[in-house]
Amino acid sequence: MREVTTAKSAGFCFGVRRAVDMVYAEAKKDNRVFTLGPIIHNEQVVKDLEKKGVKVIDSVNDISEKENTTIIIRSHGVPQNVINALKEKKVNIVDATCPFVSKIHKIVKQASEDGKTVVIVGSDNHPEVEGIKGWCVSKPIVIESASEAEKLDNFGGKKLCIVSQTTFNYKKFKDIVDILSKKSYDIDVMNTICNATEERQTEAGTIARQSDAMLVIGGKHSSNTQKLYEICRKECENTYFIQTLDDLDLKQFQSFRSVGITAGASTPNTIIKEVQSYVRNE
Repeated sequence: MREVTTAKSAGFCFGVRRAVDMVYAEAKKDNRVFTLGPIIHNEQVVKDLEKKGVKVIDSVNDISEKENTTIIIRSHGVPQNVINALKEKKVNIVDATCPFVSKIHKIVKQASEDGKTVVIVGSDNHPEVEGIKGWCVSKPIVIESASEAEKLDNFGGKKLCIVSQTTFNYKKFKDIVDILSKKSYDIDVMNTICNATEERQTEAGTIARQSDAMLVIGGKHSSNTQKLYEICRKECENTYFIQTLDDLDLKQFQSFRSVGITAGASTPNTIIKEVQSYVRNE
């Protein structure tokens, strides 16, 4: 009998669940509903919302001003200038930015207004980081590796404020902060990695260490799922990244006696349950 362990923290985090619920609630109303970018990195959910009339647009310029138009800002958040541009349009704005992300926007706005240099630890082109950059009144520095931190010049007398993308790897964040601490005399470190991310990463690593094989379920564009995959791969060489049950080749699993399962913050529970029962009953 194969032993299957599913992480308790697998699947929708608070911010994603809140955003998705908000979109489904808006879809029931009579308005034309658009999300600014896909609401989450999950094709299945986006397609289901499409069937309910929710369309994805990529930019504020794609909005035609008609009565009863609702624009939803996704959980990743957006730069301040996008909010301002939306307010100029005659549309209803529903802000589904994750409260943990909104908190970072406030921190960097205040810090940059106070003359501090903001350092964002995260992936420069990720929508969440794009949003954070857009709340800084002076140009921030974005880095995502210890080697990038090493290459930065010493900051001398400059005051630094360091924040992190909410889904960043906690250990990597700590390593980067250690390097930056040697380059500046005056440093404010805000560990803005969300608790759910830390919990999920720690639990995934523990299960992977104890399993013959590990399955990581999530959208291929999901940054937090990719990080889970990296963490699990370090602990268990038979780690597989899948989006849905269709990506699973069970022949690979025949010889494994114990299989661990975790999933990114944008993975619906239905997909996790499907994979779990399939692996268990195969």
